[in-house]
Amino acid sequence: MSTRKYSKELVDGPNQAASRSMLRGAGFTTEDFSKPFVGIASTGAKVTPCNMHINELSEVVEDSVNSSGGKGVLFNTITVSDGISMGTQGMKYSLISREVIADSIETVVGCLAYDGLITIGGCDKNMPGCLIGIARLNRPSIFIYGGSIKPSNENTDYVTVSEKVGEFSKGSINEKELIHYEKISVEGPGSCGGMYTANTMASAIEALGMSLPGSSSQDAISDSKNNDCINAGVAIMNLLEKDIKPSDIMTREAFENAITVVIALGGSTNAVLHLLAMAHSIGVNLCLDDFTKIGKKTPVLADLKPFGKHYMSELNANGGIQPLMKNLLDRGLLHGKCMTVTGNTLEENLQAIKSYENNEIIKSFEDPIKEDSHLRILYGNLAKDGAVAKITGKEGTSFEGKAKVFNSEEEGVEAILSNKIIEGDVVVIRYEGPKGGPGMREMLKPTSAIMGLGLGNKIAFITDGRFSGGTHGFVVGHVSPEAADGGLIALIEDGDTILIDADNDQLILKVDVDEIAKRKSNWKNPIEGPKKGVLSKYAESVKSASLGAITD
Repeated sequence: MSTRKYSKELVDGPNQAASRSMLRGAGFTTEDFSKPFVGIASTGAKVTPCNMHINELSEVVEDSVNSSGGKGVLFNTITVSDGISMGTQGMKYSLISREVIADSIETVVGCLAYDGLITIGGCDKNMPGCLIGIARLNRPSIFIYGGSIKPSNENTDYVTVSEKVGEFSKGSINEKELIHYEKISVEGPGSCGGMYTANTMASAIEALGMSLPGSSSQDAISDSKNNDCINAGVAIMNLLEKDIKPSDIMTREAFENAITVVIALGGSTNAVLHLLAMAHSIGVNLCLDDFTKIGKKTPVLADLKPFGKHYMSELNANGGIQPLMKNLLDRGLLHGKCMTVTGNTLEENLQAIKSYENNEIIKSFEDPIKEDSHLRILYGNLAKDGAVAKITGKEGTSFEGKAKVFNSEEEGVEAILSNKIIEGDVVVIRYEGPKGGPGMREMLKPTSAIMGLGLGNKIAFITDGRFSGGTHGFVVGHVSPEAADGGLIALIEDGDTILIDADNDQLILKVDVDEIAKRKSNWKNPIEGPKKGVLSKYAESVKSASLGAITD
């Protein structure tokens, strides 16, 4: 099998002299034209700590490809920052960036006939964006995680600062103390350091088989991350030689492995959204109910932030996620025959892996954090197409209360910080779904304020938007159909009773059907969406959160 399946059409023969001439101008030599071309998609940018080092990692990857017999070709795609834009109108562009990244990678690689592809991502939308692009192209590929940031010397991070805002509003700390945490909590390169969305998706992709073993837990600035990049050159050449494509790796069984690992790690609700979209891109039939099915037999084992004590850097020092995967495999909870980017099966990769030296971070099956999944797929009249809850059990498993309704995140945050939310309330923030936002903003600012005010186990929160991986508390997101589509969440009024039942996976609005019908007949969408630009195009093309907010 030729390792130059695509590039030979671009550069071979007299008729392609003009193409070769352009490539010579970009630094190609005559010898390079006989090598497989490997695109290296960097999400490097100085706009966020998550990605500020990734261009340097990309250069290491380029050197490793070139020294392994290929021709590495660097190009960039975009990144945005959830953490910086959180709680603002800018956050509407966050989920959209997943699609822009996927589209741009597909565009460059498809246009320039690269035989293989290596992508490097940091901030959380980078990862599913890269994998969706990889899946569409379906040529030998590897994903490299940029790595996570270490916590501060005071064991704080970005989410700490978010929650301190709530403490400041409550009067528990003063502004000087708040600014102190602001200054110390995010230092240097790397993605947010807990089991938030970035580390959740990195772990899912490693479990999926699309990253080299260890990639998901490594610190951003470390010898191990540098070696991860060095090893990519030999690995991609092996995939090209054996013609192992993403479709050989990203199978139904591999996605089940990814879901299992996400649950065991106590990962972000965003994993549901992104894994559905990634599966769609490769042609695997994955649905919300698969998370329920797998969740019934998979315990939460990781004592990691946001609801636990530890950071990813601590887990990395204790062996990363490989020993966890070995334990899950030995228990029959993973499919061992799945192919990976090493060219070996998952079972072969894990054969020599030893157990953790201690179980402080990853608990034993006999002493789990939770006996089944924290990710609950809820249905009911409020979520006919489903909703995603993150229920650890620390706040209980059932909540019934009176609704306080807001038509935007800003309205909800103002009420929370003004102490207008009291014990027993169910905060409802709507018109923040994929179409209605548009862009399905993350609700870390209101949920962090709730935790900072000490209301985490006293109120509940539902939204057709989504949550940051840093969110914890009694929260339900991805409510579908969303408000902008006339879903029942659009018809809730202040004082209505709402039941969230994670034992029976139900989300119920306790309002008489005749009253609901009356409200429905009078409903008009109060939100006027954008008329042009990327937000408008996204709103017109995006599908329900229950399908992964896909756009194709």
